[in-house]
Parts: sequence; C-alpha cells; structure tokens
Amino acid sequence: MVHSFPNSSPPFVVLLMISFPICCSSSWPWTSGTLPSGDLPIRLRTDLDAVTAASNDYGNLVHEPPSAVLYPSSVQEIVDLIKLSNNCSTPFTVAARGRGHSVRGQAMAGGGVVVEMAALSRNGGGIRVSWSPSLGYYADVGGEEMWADVLRVGLEHGLAPVSWTDYLYLTVGGTLSNAGISGQSFLHGPQISNVLELDVITGQGDFLTCSKDNNSELFFAVLGGLGQFGIITRARIVLQKAPTRAKWMRLIYNDFTMFTRDQEHLISTNINGPNYVEGSLITDQSPPNNWRSSFYSPSDQANILSLLLAKQGLLYSIEVVKYYDNTNIDTIDQEVELLVKDLNFIPAFVFKKDVSFVDFLTRVGRGGEKEEETQTGSWKWKHIHG
Repeated sequence: MVHSFPNSSPPFVVLLMISFPICCSSSWPWTSGTLPSGDLPIRLRTDLDAVTAASNDYGNLVHEPPSAVLYPSSVQEIVDLIKLSNNCSTPFTVAARGRGHSVRGQAMAGGGVVVEMAALSRNGGGIRVSWSPSLGYYADVGGEEMWADVLRVGLEHGLAPVSWTDYLYLTVGGTLSNAGISGQSFLHGPQISNVLELDVITGQGDFLTCSKDNNSELFFAVLGGLGQFGIITRARIVLQKAPTRAKWMRLIYNDFTMFTRDQEHLISTNINGPNYVEGSLITDQSPPNNWRSSFYSPSDQANILSLLLAKQGLLYSIEVVKYYDNTNIDTIDQEVELLVKDLNFIPAFVFKKDVSFVDFLTRVGRGGEKEEETQTGSWKWKHIHG
C-alpha cells in the first residue's frame, strides 16, 4: 500500500518534454481559433504575443513561429491534439515547451502547434510525496513543475531528490528529456537514473505507464530521448533523507594534470567522500564570480585575478561540497580536512563557505535582472526567467 503524507499536494496533471515532432509538414489545416476536433473545445491562441513567445528560446539562435499555441487545461487535450495530427489529412508538428530553456529550437514547431505546459500548472498541477515498503520515499511530479519546487515540497517532509542540475528553475520534464547532469552525477547518476516510473503519451496518442519492468523500451527511450519518443505526463522520482547544511569549497590550480588527477581522486573516494564535484576553467573572459554564483569576496576575486594575470590568463577550479546535518556536525570539519589533505591545489588558494543545503542548491541564477519573488512558508524563492 502507498501511504501519502497528509497535507501533500494533490496528484499532478502533466509532465513535459522539450520537443515532440509528430511529422515534418509545416502546413496548417485550419484558420480558426479552435481545433476541428469534434465536441472537445481546445483553447488555441494565434495572436502575435503568443506566437512570438513560442518562436524563441534561451539560445536565441533559432526562430520558428508556430501557427498556434495551445494552453491545455488537461492531459486529454494534448492527447487529442496528437491524435488529430495523426488523423489529419495534412499533419502538423507538435512541440511541448516548458520554461523555454532549450538552446537550438527544440521546443519550437514551425507552422505547427506549441503546447505551453506551464498552463497545466495553473490548472491543478502539483507534487505529491509518498512512501511504500517496496519503493521507499518518492515524489510524483508534473513535468511542468520546476525542480526548485520539488526541493521545497520534499523538504517539507525532510526529503529531497538525490540528483540535480546546477540551475533548479528548469522543469522536471525538460531535464529528464536530456539527462539532468550536475556535480552529484558521479555519485548517483544523472536525474534520468533516479526515476521509478513514467506516464507517457506516445506519437500515436496512446497513454501508457512505463518503468524498467513495464513497457521498458518506451521507458528507457523517453528518458534522455530529447522528446522524440513521447510526451511524459508523470515522473516518479526517488527521494532520500535531506541533509541540512553544506561545506562548500573551491580549490584553484595552475596545472592541468594536477587538476584532472585530483578530480579523479575525489570522485573515486568511497569512504566519507564528497557529495558534489565539478571542475571549471577561469580565464580573463570568465571571471571568478559569474552567472553561476557569486562565491568569492572582492578581496578573493582580486587575488585570483592577480594570479590569473601571472599564469597567462588560465586557471582551473575544482568545486567540492560535503553535506552534513546534526548526526555529523561535530566531525564534519575533520572529514573535510581529510578529504582535501592530499590534493595538489595552490595552498593559498582554497576558499570555503558553510551554507544551508537550500542555499547551495539554489546558488545559480540569484541576482538575475528579472526576478519574481514568491513567499512560501519560511522560504523565499527567486524565480529567474531565462
């Protein structure tokens, strides 16, 4: 039996994929504002504002205007749209759009229909946290939901997903259609490795539940399938007990061999190893503090920039994090010291912070020019619009 927590959100409605081309035709089989689908009213917008918004994405490299934009109020409307495309004498392309963070037009449908999945979030989408003896803790999540909200709801129960992306204001369906990779992937795999079950609308308009044991070919095709094998309408995501704080460090190198060797050492540490490891380059074109996060103080930045000038404008950085809570609060400093003791970073260039688990996970995107602040309980989330 599955036990749902009291006060949990109701079951979500839908999960998005980045792109789902039904066919290659760009012809448009109607001109009115309603699809010719019999007695089912499907709301379409063909006005300039809707079409323009659906013609661009974060990459700003591809621009393909659709003929219409669908704002669905239910999964059934998306099913009917796909069936209509299959049955229409002049088929059309359908693409599902999340937060518009694709970079090469994957969420566009030139001459076809773009489905704005965020409309489902305004009509009963949600996140439900549950537990079962066989599966443990998990969350059923609508793909239009952002990972930041999955974190928020999970932490209400002391739980969190095990794998993330660096930027949490992306949709669940959007990252699952790619892979969902971040500094936790060496430990837990990408986000697609931490999904238990999916509901999927296929290219024929069939609605199927799949997992590694049920309709497995569809399950593994859709996860990381770039939207080419179906539209996911539910994702069941693995949860575990959430830590409360993070020891967050950045280590600076001027030797590439030492830099890569230490990365390999860190991700191979099996006992008391790190929870997050990422490497990056620092150049005079990518200053220490950038869009990813404002980690360094002004004096730290000045020191790094001076070193950068002395080292022909190229340095390397390892970002390493170790989580903790009340169970190891008395030993965490010793654990961190042991973790970095044998590493070969420049001795004077190790920088440390002690932050909350939430502050670390939501570090990317803070301070953007366009922010929408919302208050939920004791949480303040800054939603950054790309």
